[in-house]
Amino acid sequence: MPELPEVETTRRGLEPLLIGKEIAGFEIRQPSLRWPVEETLLARLEGQRINALGRRGKYLLILADAGSLLLHLGMSGSLRFLEAPRPPATHDHLDLVFAGGARLRFTDPRRFGSLHFTDSPENHWLLRHLGREPLGEAFSSEYLRRCARGRRVPIKQLLMNSRVVAGIGNIYASEALYRAGIHPRRASGSVSPARFGRLVESIKLVLREAIEVGGTTLRDFVDGDGRPGYFQLALRVYGRAGEPCRSCGRPIRQIVLGQRATYYCPGCQR
Repeated sequence: MPELPEVETTRRGLEPLLIGKEIAGFEIRQPSLRWPVEETLLARLEGQRINALGRRGKYLLILADAGSLLLHLGMSGSLRFLEAPRPPATHDHLDLVFAGGARLRFTDPRRFGSLHFTDSPENHWLLRHLGREPLGEAFSSEYLRRCARGRRVPIKQLLMNSRVVAGIGNIYASEALYRAGIHPRRASGSVSPARFGRLVESIKLVLREAIEVGGTTLRDFVDGDGRPGYFQLALRVYGRAGEPCRSCGRPIRQIVLGQRATYYCPGCQR
């Protein structure tokens, strides 16, 4: 599933292509995504120019004067900018059409993605309860320690709680915990202040490295230009069960936490 780095990669790739474009229409071939696509999109946004592209957690924001499109890529969704019309494939569910013929095409084989209109993104029901952005200055070791205080939930599940941290999913939680040397099962409230400091640094480092190489392509993800991400080449634990740890040589182990596959090194993580 596209996580924060994949969405940020998409945002950066599309930003210079979309800013200033005038919205001329929508072609909705499949309105039944995770939630039904609103039929009033065209009436609200026709003739509007795109001012900016933003991101909140794993959500992409396309901002115009009248309001914003709020888009989630779901499990396998992607966006592709087309200079001219092109016949849609089976899973090309929606086109945002611009004056002059260019379009932004949303592809989603599993239909777990979503598209909403909002005139107040910070108050939209999908966004208003999100936690802090992990790449923002407000996301600090002190903040994370406060969120963990007195809690027995495993630290990996705390990191994946979107009300605590916005945008960290399974891949990057596993990778950050490995770099910080923290076992994913460790109770959140038992992590020391010094280790929270290392964890926050590791989270920011892993996310920035992933963004620089376009994210992680494990199944279907491509960026706005159709290019895959390459961070999977740098993964140190995720998806490497049974392979030797690159630091200590012990086999990487796989467990299940919160119904999600979780990877760690028994020699490096405590």
